[in-house]
Amino acid sequence: MDSHEVGVLLEECLRAAEAASLQCKQPTEAERIDFCSCTDSLCAELASLLQEATDMKWPFVPEKWQYKQSVSANDKTNLSDLISKHLPELLAVLKASIVAQEASTALAVVFLVDRFLYWTDDSSRLLKITKLLHRRHRDAPVAPQLVIRQARVYLNSGKLQKAEYILSSLITNSGATGCWVYHSESDKALVQAVSVQVRGVILQKLGLWLEAAELIWASLVGFYALPQPDKKGIGTSLGILANILLSMNDEDFTAFRTNPHIELSLLGDDSHRLLSAAQAAKRAVIYSQYNSFYVLTGVAIQGTCLLSYSFSVACPDSQRQSFLMKAREAFAIGLLSKSEGELVTSKQELHTFLKTAYSLTVAHKWLGTPREVVAQATQTCQKGLAIFYDYCHADTEARDSLCAEIMNLVAQVKLLLQVEPFLNSDKGSFIPDSYRNIEGTSVNFTLEGFFKVMQRFHKYHASLCKTSNSKCKGTGDEIDGAKLCITALGTTIGTLNTECTTETSKVSADTPKHSDSSVVHPPHKPDLCTTIDSTDNVGSSSSAYTQSSGVELEANPRNVSCLTTEIEDETSDGLMQTTDKNKAQNIHGYNSGISSQTVPRSAVPSTSSSSVSSDSEKFEVIQAGIETLDTVEDWIDDIASVAQIPSAAETTPQSLSQLNLSSSSISLTDSFSSQSSWEKISADLKSPTNGKHQPTSLSVEGPGKSSKSPESDGSFFLLDTVDSETSDSLHDPIYKNHTPGGEGPSSGPHPQEGALHLKFSKATGLWTARETCVYIGKPMGVEGKQRAAIWVQFLHQEERLSSYVGKDYLKPKQIQFHLKDVERQMTAQYYVTEFNKSLYDKEVMAQIFYIPSEALLILNGDDIAGCVTVEPFMLGDFVKLTNNTGKKDKSFQATEYGLAFGHFTYLYSCCQEVVVDLQGWVTANGKGLTYLTDPQIHSIKTPRGPSNFAARGLRYFLEEQHGPECNSICQLLKLPPVVKQPHVPRY
Repeated sequence: MDSHEVGVLLEECLRAAEAASLQCKQPTEAERIDFCSCTDSLCAELASLLQEATDMKWPFVPEKWQYKQSVSANDKTNLSDLISKHLPELLAVLKASIVAQEASTALAVVFLVDRFLYWTDDSSRLLKITKLLHRRHRDAPVAPQLVIRQARVYLNSGKLQKAEYILSSLITNSGATGCWVYHSESDKALVQAVSVQVRGVILQKLGLWLEAAELIWASLVGFYALPQPDKKGIGTSLGILANILLSMNDEDFTAFRTNPHIELSLLGDDSHRLLSAAQAAKRAVIYSQYNSFYVLTGVAIQGTCLLSYSFSVACPDSQRQSFLMKAREAFAIGLLSKSEGELVTSKQELHTFLKTAYSLTVAHKWLGTPREVVAQATQTCQKGLAIFYDYCHADTEARDSLCAEIMNLVAQVKLLLQVEPFLNSDKGSFIPDSYRNIEGTSVNFTLEGFFKVMQRFHKYHASLCKTSNSKCKGTGDEIDGAKLCITALGTTIGTLNTECTTETSKVSADTPKHSDSSVVHPPHKPDLCTTIDSTDNVGSSSSAYTQSSGVELEANPRNVSCLTTEIEDETSDGLMQTTDKNKAQNIHGYNSGISSQTVPRSAVPSTSSSSVSSDSEKFEVIQAGIETLDTVEDWIDDIASVAQIPSAAETTPQSLSQLNLSSSSISLTDSFSSQSSWEKISADLKSPTNGKHQPTSLSVEGPGKSSKSPESDGSFFLLDTVDSETSDSLHDPIYKNHTPGGEGPSSGPHPQEGALHLKFSKATGLWTARETCVYIGKPMGVEGKQRAAIWVQFLHQEERLSSYVGKDYLKPKQIQFHLKDVERQMTAQYYVTEFNKSLYDKEVMAQIFYIPSEALLILNGDDIAGCVTVEPFMLGDFVKLTNNTGKKDKSFQATEYGLAFGHFTYLYSCCQEVVVDLQGWVTANGKGLTYLTDPQIHSIKTPRGPSNFAARGLRYFLEEQHGPECNSICQLLKLPPVVKQPHVPRY
């Protein structure tokens, strides 16, 4: 049954549910007979499953092999195979039961087909049917699996607040949801374990690796503690944990591994983070060996860990080849998880196949496979990613053909790289016999121990439950917190008609309005109040943005009105693309992205140790507010070209490790390492935590020679940058990433390119880089004064089902501008994480998060063709709490936390920095979860610039925005009054 046929049947069921919700008549005799006829037509196995689902026998539909230690041949078939074979009959039963008003049977059918349709990307319509049934039949039980599925869909579509509310409710109330009846305490524990697992994925998406790892470990305790351990749950959590460890820094890994409350013997004796991650991924594969997709996912992570370790300083040179070959083996196993011609219907699975094929190509490159073969395989993967982008935006009927094209390209990569079948004596398993040699680890987890673990998170989750609307949309009735309703998820808020100005110089009220800020103005929503401008919120959210009303919000708060609204889930589960109402753009008619003049790849500029500019740079103003004047006279344009350095020998694979930025030299040197495909760049010569000068990495003397830094965390190489505090000036290559008619990747017919995926960690002061493939998609239709928003997909994105937004400068910009944008946001994330710990220590459960920002360095062969910053897409109403001078919006309670955060940042940085310009997404009462983006940081650590007002900016915050009197949050945290802090010079 193809995707189009499934879509037609689902649409018929949805129309039947909509019609039933609008009428109160009783079903006719003919409709009852049709219902009985449909149910009687089911095969015995399906009829038995349907009855068990109706009787609420399990909270999740189990696989046959999932809870068995000894698996027979009959147990190795997956439920998806049975559902796929009989999907037309099941959907016929669903439609007939809706019409006959047999809600319990209808919801049981939805329960059975849910997982299969999730993998075929049809969850949205199925959940709409679920909600319609619930509103009409409040006494019909909705399975916990469906409630958690809604949380997953919210997570994938960028509605993190809603996802958090569902999960926290299930965790706090032991899985209680609606009329569902549990048959055992272990079933409740299973629901809590899955809920905390998904919460861990949310924190992973937010870049909070340590916190995410702790939650995933808690889920592992729950899965192991069941009377029959849940092998699927264990495998999934181990895979997620491996992915988290891959991104985690060594400091967090040490804290995680030495935590006395965490038992990690199941990861083996390897003390290295990447080897522990590879071990976790391999165990995940073994636990889930009878499901091809879980095997593919696990070996892709395992291979990535091994590939990364092969370039680390901890890997002996004599073993590097061995680890590369192990990585190659893992990727090959994944590509063999589907036979030739076998259809793949899951977006996640297609993405993982492409990522695995590309990763296998990278492994072959470093193993010495001929360059022409590697180049052909790389181009094939890039072509596949372009088709995948079309697949993600295609109608249902077009997906099957696009899927076939993608899998045909994957097959070509397998042929090019000579992927051969492996020895497997276990029919039904998707792993080689060699993988079964791993020794089992005995763990002693109990349900009592799991409940104790969950108690540690109880206060936070219980508090979060109180921040959200608890009314059922069907009746408007208040819902008991212990009886979570799938439709009572009102967490978004309406926006406010407020004004908040910023300045680099004071502007009088009658001065003609002019702004160089990067504000975005998507269309007004008639049912929402308007909100203020934002710094550069181009594309991180689809929400209501409007221009300022010009009202001083503190002067007359009574004129500010707020309309609490809830965007209907039925119309907003998908991603919303907005267009400027005054300047509509045809977002389907052309490719946007990064047009540029190519620059040699060796010409990547340094980044300063702060997230702000140096005196030697001329920045366009990237800051918040309505009235922002560019005081160009304050800044000196001292940008010079760097001579292009000859590339290495053509036989040597090139990577970012070619870039060695030395504080003793202004220009970039051409130091190559044949070993480093995955490396770290030191972006801060002074540790942000202890202020000690770090040793610099050793220069590489020439092609094929490498020198490893003692500062490496073992997964990447370290490279120095210019220390802007000691050097007289920075000389950056002239870099243009948006020149009309340029030769960038998006200006031609091939918007899919190779890239380096760059991440910055403030805690370590390091940049990490890995090779990936990126597709620069269509513009989102939102454009600010400085940047435009574009859809971006890349193979190594943190979440496969999530959408990512690229922010591209409209005018020519150096790479350094993009990197500073990332540094600034990740620095704010570093500070806010410490602030959250202080809140938690005082039993304040409100939490603030900064959406992680990363950079993609677009490559065209050996040239840098462009750069774009990316962050996860967020869906909701965007609000502004403060600007970067003295303004603040007191109508949001979250502003009180924001001002306390600024106060905390000022103290934590030894009175040298403050994070301002707070904007993002908040809960209705401001006490729950706040997600922020695009901050500004005033700092006296480095010379000031247009985005850093330095001492004047600190003074704005201390004297005007925060003021001499602390608010209740500052007092609760016992922060010393700002008036008693060291005098801030007035310059």
